[in-house]
Amino acid sequence: LMATFSLPSQAGDRRALPVEKPPGVKGRTLILLDVNTKSPVRIISENFLSLQLDPSIIHDGWLDFLRLEPLLFGANAQGYLFAKAMVAGTKPLLKLGLLKPDSCCPEAWCWSVRCDIVRSDIALDKQKGCKIAQHPDIMLELQREKAAQMHLVLLKEQFSNTYSNLTLTARSLDKLYNFADCSGLHLIFALNALRRNPNNSWNSSNALSLLKYSASKKYNISWELGNEPNNYRTLIGRSVNGSQLGKDYIQLRSLLQLIRTYSRANLYGPNIGRPRKNVIALLEGFMKVAGSTVDAVTWQHYYIDGRVAKVTDFLKTRLLDTLSDQIRKIQKVLNTYTPGKKIWLEGVGTTSAGGMNNLSDSYAAGFLWLNTLGLLASQGIDVVVRHSFLDHGHNHLVDQNFNPLPDYWLSLLYKRLIGPKVLAIHVAGLQRKPRPGRVIRDKLRIYAHCTSYHNHNYVRGSITLYIINLHRSRKKIKLAGTLRDKIVHQYLLQPYGKDGLHSKSVQLNGQPLAMVDDGTLPELKPRPLRAGRTLVIPPLTMSFYVVKNVNALACRYR
Repeated sequence: LMATFSLPSQAGDRRALPVEKPPGVKGRTLILLDVNTKSPVRIISENFLSLQLDPSIIHDGWLDFLRLEPLLFGANAQGYLFAKAMVAGTKPLLKLGLLKPDSCCPEAWCWSVRCDIVRSDIALDKQKGCKIAQHPDIMLELQREKAAQMHLVLLKEQFSNTYSNLTLTARSLDKLYNFADCSGLHLIFALNALRRNPNNSWNSSNALSLLKYSASKKYNISWELGNEPNNYRTLIGRSVNGSQLGKDYIQLRSLLQLIRTYSRANLYGPNIGRPRKNVIALLEGFMKVAGSTVDAVTWQHYYIDGRVAKVTDFLKTRLLDTLSDQIRKIQKVLNTYTPGKKIWLEGVGTTSAGGMNNLSDSYAAGFLWLNTLGLLASQGIDVVVRHSFLDHGHNHLVDQNFNPLPDYWLSLLYKRLIGPKVLAIHVAGLQRKPRPGRVIRDKLRIYAHCTSYHNHNYVRGSITLYIINLHRSRKKIKLAGTLRDKIVHQYLLQPYGKDGLHSKSVQLNGQPLAMVDDGTLPELKPRPLRAGRTLVIPPLTMSFYVVKNVNALACRYR
């Protein structure tokens, strides 16, 4: 279904709910909440929550150690945890050269000047299925040391703005695709756009070799060209305007149509950075030339500079609202040139510059992440691609021991409980009277969806609320209207341990969350609340509430 990209109308056309004052509860502290259950205001993609892999996993060796089977396969009964994997990056990557096969690179096509010492962690066998190899602890320890050294190299490159080329071998591409395929992910591959001809057009010879190799393997891949084209002058000393970028995409589409395997492959772009004035001009030039060439328009968003962030930054409602302004700017351009075109937020993280330890990978960062998911869904953004699952920085979802971080648990709960239909909410008792020149920024964020159809613990017609409380005091919410007197299941996420908001561990309904000893995911047990009970939202927390047996018309059918 095509998403409508106009801003969501507020539920002000519905009659205001009377604010009751039950005995013992002050009227000003009680919030009444109702949901429009007749029809959804938005329908997002089933693949809404997606994943990005940083190219550093090829550079630092983590590609050989990706072991996502307990993290991803554990969610398969509910639908895949992440729908797409993506390799992208601003550094000049994928410098490919065709070499003759040799003893250490037996493929007919080989893009490497070295041999891969460690063989693929995931072997794809069409007859026997996917086999996951387990690495000894000593190999993992050596890999961590290697990755730590590479992290320093990458930081040096980042601060000096001088990047080394990254070579992708045929074997590495095989590993990457097999990992995605065995994990139930669809691979989107970002080709190198930094190889330019003297007239500044894209040099596609290298990409054509990769396309032919992938087609010979019958790899089902979607494609993209480049990453943050607004930064090309910084990277290669040569800028590319929107018109030229559009011509490059048309050239890539022509190449895909020449190869039978990819004649109908999806193509996404232009993956611009934050839509400032010069970036919007680039997007406008691109849409004029190639707006009909891409299947979805993509851009990136990072909230703050990870090198200067503080924990209090993640609690600022002004920061949470910066994304809304960017969405409006992107939608305005698309409504001018290609109305109805799907929009993807392709790369999103709480902080840029790789993030900061004990901050962008902590519980506090979850406020930005969960609000991002709610805001994008409510405004019709079709897909959000999280950067990153595992990389050299601190914006990732799992650490180098493959232990889930707070944003992973948020993502898992979101995927298991939240369906693609977005519902309008109506709140009474929360709004403050606006003052001249003052913007009201709510510290209590509430979103509503139909409960995921893949979750067989709840019958169709159930509704899931997710709530962010940035207040330093608890808030009380009374369910009204169609939600009144229904049984509710609570999933309350709080930091675990003495580190508070800096914690990298979380607890669900008072029980710490961690992988089970056998490497599987723990059971996410809800806390049943009796019918009609007021929801008490603790301060500085994130929570999900499944309202059972609402029999919502909007949620009964797919």
